[in-house]
Amino acid sequence: MPPPQPRHGQVCVKVIRILDRYVEEHDLGHVLSNDSGVITERDPDTVRGADISFYSYERLSRGPIATGYLAFPPNLVIEVCSPDDRWRDLLVKVNEYLEVGVTAVVVLDPEPRTAHIFRADHAPQQFGPDHDLTVPDILGDFRVKLARFFE
Repeated sequence: MPPPQPRHGQVCVKVIRILDRYVEEHDLGHVLSNDSGVITERDPDTVRGADISFYSYERLSRGPIATGYLAFPPNLVIEVCSPDDRWRDLLVKVNEYLEVGVTAVVVLDPEPRTAHIFRADHAPQQFGPDHDLTVPDILGDFRVKLARFFE
């Protein structure tokens, strides 16, 4: 697959900066990026590269993370759409994450400046740039206008 375009990287950095600052200030866990691997199947193994993921300290202890893929999924995965992405393929990836225990998957689409939130036990939700992104069961009081991710 071709590497993501610069706009994809710009949105990822913005999300990471905002999310990591909040997570660090509230001592919640680890924010990972750069396609850090998430195992979605075993025998044979399938590993997906999450654009951004969050592991609470309940799932992953404080301190440096050991070498190798983690045996458990993150609490939250955030994927940023690229112009070449097809929704059909994104939904396959989202479902793989949810099936292995990721609590929520947020798909950010820079072109219409929207977010879709997927959970295993709920219908998907779509939000526009003027809405706040919140996932209180994962990130507590974290709240940010979606438009900030796309500035």
